[in-house]
Amino acid sequence: MAAQQSAIINWSQYLALRAVTGFMQCFDIEQNLSTAASVGSLFYRFNRKRRKRAQENIALSFPDWPVEKVKRVAERSMQHMFKLFMVESFVTPRLIAPTTWASHVRLGEVGPLMDLMVRGQPAIFVTGHFGNWELLGATLAAIGYPLIALARPLDNPLINKWLLDVRQVRGLRIITKWGATPILQDALRNHGRVAFIADQNAGNQGLFVPFFGRLASSYKSIGLLAMRYKVPIIAGCALRMNDRFQYDLSYNDIIWPQEWASAPDPLFYITARYNRAIEQMVRQSPEQYLWLHRRWKSRPKHEREHQPMPNRLIAKLQELPWMTQDELSRLVNPPVAPAID
Repeated sequence: MAAQQSAIINWSQYLALRAVTGFMQCFDIEQNLSTAASVGSLFYRFNRKRRKRAQENIALSFPDWPVEKVKRVAERSMQHMFKLFMVESFVTPRLIAPTTWASHVRLGEVGPLMDLMVRGQPAIFVTGHFGNWELLGATLAAIGYPLIALARPLDNPLINKWLLDVRQVRGLRIITKWGATPILQDALRNHGRVAFIADQNAGNQGLFVPFFGRLASSYKSIGLLAMRYKVPIIAGCALRMNDRFQYDLSYNDIIWPQEWASAPDPLFYITARYNRAIEQMVRQSPEQYLWLHRRWKSRPKHEREHQPMPNRLIAKLQELPWMTQDELSRLVNPPVAPAID
């Protein structure tokens, strides 16, 4: 009975989603984006749990912001989320094609990046839950440089298969976390390019590095792959322009193998640096970040045990070339979330 009920739920969710997306095809994309933004505002007003989480994350990340600005950015973040999930995830494969992508995407400062691509050099691409991360991969595939992207499968297998088919129609290959390692390794050995959404919480066993003034758990696999195959890590994003389906694609850091070779702890350096790059992306337009996702859910052992930060970790943080005394102080004495709502 449980299995039958699960199948009924899966099919009802799938058919409802197909019906909604089919109905939305009757309207142009700008109308749909406006509708999605309104749904996002309703979600912000009535989902107290996620509103509170987003507000707390923003307030802790921007401690100098007034409460009204925190609330405004939290609401706009949810509007952006619904634009992505309700509209753009379905229209991106149709609009970002080899002959049409230039109508919707502007290539920013990408000279070194394109040079790397043209030379056929293997690379690891990282971005965060910022801007339109799927459009980023779709655009590179449309201009002739397909990626292999790692993604978590959705709980509903019917929706998961449908969305995978939609997302992969232009050459972007998406694989799930299970069994992904051999595929990623083979791609890098054969001068391929792989991509990660690199701001996922990696649990208590992850590598804790700075992100917006707090330690955040990050997966070790990205740095380990880069070190093993000696490939650069490129941090980039697709930034929405003017609240429309118009994006600016750019990168803000390339981490070359020779740059971590002399680091005291190469894995820590790599992981901290690409997290810093993602933070710099978000600071460009904070309302385009998914502040409600649980980036800081897991905490390092010393915080879980209510102990001071170990001296060895403080030393690692001090070795980061960009570390300032103010940021180190925040990391050693993490702030407490303010009461806003």
